[in-house]
Amino acid sequence: MNRALFPRIRWWLAGWLLAASAWAAQPAGDAAPFPRPLAGYAATDRPELAATLLARAQAEPFNVVATLIFLLAIGHTFLAGKFRHLAHEAEEAHGRAVAARGGRPEEVSFKGQVYHFFGEVEAIFGLWALALVAAITWFHGWGTVLDYVGHRVNFTEPMFVVVIMAMAATRPVLRVAEACLRVFAQLGRGTAAAWWLSILIVAPVLGSFITEPAAMTIGALLLARQFYELKPSPRFAYATLGLLFTNISVGGTFTHFAAPPVLMVAGPWNWDTAFMFAHFGWKALIGIVVSTVGYYLFFRGEFAALERNRLAAAAAAPAEPDRPVPVWITGVQLGFMAFTVFVAHYPPLFIGGFLFFLAFSQATAHHQGKLELKSPLLVGFFLAGLVVHGGLQGWWIEPVLTRLGEVPLFLGATVLTAFNDNAAITYLATLVPGFTDPLKYAVVAGAVTGGGLTVIANAPNPAGQNILQRFFPEGVNPLGLLAGALLPTIAMGLAFMLL
Repeated sequence: MNRALFPRIRWWLAGWLLAASAWAAQPAGDAAPFPRPLAGYAATDRPELAATLLARAQAEPFNVVATLIFLLAIGHTFLAGKFRHLAHEAEEAHGRAVAARGGRPEEVSFKGQVYHFFGEVEAIFGLWALALVAAITWFHGWGTVLDYVGHRVNFTEPMFVVVIMAMAATRPVLRVAEACLRVFAQLGRGTAAAWWLSILIVAPVLGSFITEPAAMTIGALLLARQFYELKPSPRFAYATLGLLFTNISVGGTFTHFAAPPVLMVAGPWNWDTAFMFAHFGWKALIGIVVSTVGYYLFFRGEFAALERNRLAAAAAAPAEPDRPVPVWITGVQLGFMAFTVFVAHYPPLFIGGFLFFLAFSQATAHHQGKLELKSPLLVGFFLAGLVVHGGLQGWWIEPVLTRLGEVPLFLGATVLTAFNDNAAITYLATLVPGFTDPLKYAVVAGAVTGGGLTVIANAPNPAGQNILQRFFPEGVNPLGLLAGALLPTIAMGLAFMLL
């Protein structure tokens, strides 16, 4: 959004917050827990899913409103490209009108800026969260909004993603990651294909140790440099994006602490790293290799053109010698990342560490490059809006999960993941009494398998899309992403269910 609009927005927000504070001083009109606990719904005489959902909707009509708003937000993500197209048209029309009347070229098209805002994928769930807040206020009062958003919604993951994204994108960390991946790429003589294979196989596995958001950030940044800048065809571009999202989603299953959907169940179900590797990790590795090699064989004809583009770019602009970063600076920044991962569940600690990290980056700025905070903040805003909506969807997800057998549960979790963050799916599974070990395996395997189908399916996906969306002229089309991720998702599903 144009800077000229910032002062107006600032004063508008200040006024809104003052009014909200005055309203919040009033006693809440609804003392009942919100959202209603799943155990708080009366059992129905009829076991059918439709009867259960109808009874819960009648007991709490707000459930229907919250889910409708959530579905509208999902639908909005499919229209983001259309809004960006309208923004370009509005800005071009505004530019012609300004030129015709001899106005200043820097004049901003308000309509164009509004369309741009509605076309920002990272802003969509935050926008619809405003509608959700209004609905909660209408049904339950402002005090319930403050209690829900302030105490019941867990924003730890959005905050963690902001911090780890900012750290992972710094020059010392990227140089180390690129050096590690170069070892594998050199096995294929550093060609475009070798880099593509190395990034899409090795980076997801690293996600089990440096966390999925960090692996996504590093993988997306390296793909931007080693693949997307070589101008692949749109079909290949979407296939690679879908493959990246899917591989990252399952690549965090080697350990019990790196993938959000695994974190949700590791404690309640006593799953440790040894358990995760024995039951998930090695299968995930096979699925990653099979999917990536399969796409490599399918698109092998395009790699020749990419390699020509790479050689032409290298000849036209020889790479400048990279300024070395002192080892101690790299070590300190890796230490900051390790500390952040270690205290990932304690926001006061990792945010405090991030403030020290910012001070260190400023003190060593000549070795750092530009510190990018816009993308991490946008991604954090996206995830914050998603968890606000997702926390109100348990009323229908829980009865769906409880009525499925092992294979249907796996397929159901895979499909549900496409419409809600997979961590929410596995969390709801921990609330279901009497879940057997095979059902526990099925729901987690399904949740991580479907993590690449949409941008909202897995928490790190918005980070990757934010980094790579500049290579998609009209923005990332959700249907294109779905098509690109479909075959890897099937391969991962077969690996988890048959091996």
